[in-house]
Amino acid sequence: MGLAARYAAAGVVAALAAAAALILLLPQHQEPTHYAGTPNGYQGFIPRGVVDYNGRKNPTGDLILDNGTTLHNAIWHGKYSDTIIQNHNQIVKLNNDFVGKINPVNKQPYVPLQDFYVIKGQVPIKQVTINGQTYYVIDANKINEANVAGFYTYREWVNNFVAAINTPGTYAAVLPGDSPVFKWQNLTGTVAYQTMLYERYSPSFSSGRVVLVLPNKIIPYGITYSPSGSAISFNSPSKVYSSSR
Repeated sequence: MGLAARYAAAGVVAALAAAAALILLLPQHQEPTHYAGTPNGYQGFIPRGVVDYNGRKNPTGDLILDNGTTLHNAIWHGKYSDTIIQNHNQIVKLNNDFVGKINPVNKQPYVPLQDFYVIKGQVPIKQVTINGQTYYVIDANKINEANVAGFYTYREWVNNFVAAINTPGTYAAVLPGDSPVFKWQNLTGTVAYQTMLYERYSPSFSSGRVVLVLPNKIIPYGITYSPSGSAISFNSPSKVYSSSR
């Protein structure tokens, strides 16, 4: 069995394990749908686990709005739910396999990566109360497929990533295969190589060695095969990043 197939199979096993630990959530009270975020902003959903909401497995986690507000206990319900669960299981499996091992290029230890999903524009959500707990249910079926794309980067940089893509002037670029960035002995160098490594070992990820370019720093990240909305330019970089360091 090839490496990609092995990780795909592992993802299925992980998904079954997650299903065995599902929390059954049945709404006791819910508000009408409203829209979070701004029409021209980018919002980010970070999966943390899985819940059974209204009889269906759904990813649950945090929703980061373009103004920096974080809504905890968010549930992604509808389109792409299964794909997000599969992608997240792949990240968990790869983290278990690689975190703490040494990157052969910059000689630094690998760090935990996190998958997350960017929504362009406002996000339709319903606030529901379940057993006294407030949840924010994202109605993914009301989101245009072109406006959703998946990414992965260092776990502690996801909030920075969402802030960066909401900052005018930020753009995406590809690292050449011989880029000196891979040899940087810091987190940037480590994550740049690690995103490419995860792409190699998983069928869920289509591209590593991509960076967001800001005036004084870069943020390395990878791209998922799905979702991959065409309206989000950060999943189809057309520039190449060069560094003198």
